[in-house]
Amino acid sequence: MTNTQNAQTTLVIGGTGKTGRRVAERLTARGLPVRVGSRSAEIPFVWEDPGTWDAALEGVGSVYVTYYPDLAFPGAAEAVGAFSKAAVAKGARRLVLLSGRGEEGAVISEDKLKESGADWTVVRANWFNQNFNESFFLEPVLAGELALPTAEAVEPFVDADDIADVVTAALTDDKHIGKTYELSGPRLLSFHDVAAELSKATGRQITYVPVSLDDYRAVLQENGLPVEFADLFGLILDGRNASVVHGVEEAIGRKPKDFSDFAKDAAASGVWNV
Repeated sequence: MTNTQNAQTTLVIGGTGKTGRRVAERLTARGLPVRVGSRSAEIPFVWEDPGTWDAALEGVGSVYVTYYPDLAFPGAAEAVGAFSKAAVAKGARRLVLLSGRGEEGAVISEDKLKESGADWTVVRANWFNQNFNESFFLEPVLAGELALPTAEAVEPFVDADDIADVVTAALTDDKHIGKTYELSGPRLLSFHDVAAELSKATGRQITYVPVSLDDYRAVLQENGLPVEFADLFGLILDGRNASVVHGVEEAIGRKPKDFSDFAKDAAASGVWNV
């Protein structure tokens, strides 16, 4: 086992987000220097402004690459490809990309990153458990109703802590170079199942109400969110990710966290108290 990081700085793009924050915490706990890449960072990083990239990459040996809002969005592959080449040119040899499981558009971004010549690892994940307590499903959980365009589809939700553990391993151990890991949780859940788990954890009734994609797009627009988010529900509706995969165990040798355990921990934090 070879650790190539030594005292090199790791740039964590999206270092205040769900997975980036956790990766930064894990690297810091190991005594490794970290630079958070975000608009508000001391050295700003902005995907839409390549003029910010060089300064953010100065002295960096590795990068955790996350793209907001999603690799499937128009322009993502071009941005990731250009950034990856810039990173390697500045001396960053190790690039770990957070990709989307089952997203054809994300695969294009993966290929662009690989073309940079970096030592790469790709971590593909499906929907996060933390979407329900740290992201766009939090308000519906607090309101007691998940009105979403998922019909009876199922999803093997993955925990952000599991993703962060895999990414941290990939950033710090040579054995992960050239690997693609597909991550999921340990079981499939419908949104009816999710609502039941959340009800049990919170001690109050939370229901799932199926809505149409058009209705959901209208809700996104009303709330100032990209309507393209609605298209991501297609990944659930067509069943492409309706299977459990074993990337967490392959990468770090343990089972992934179950949704019920996530829900218990989240409820104990008070985030769903009303």
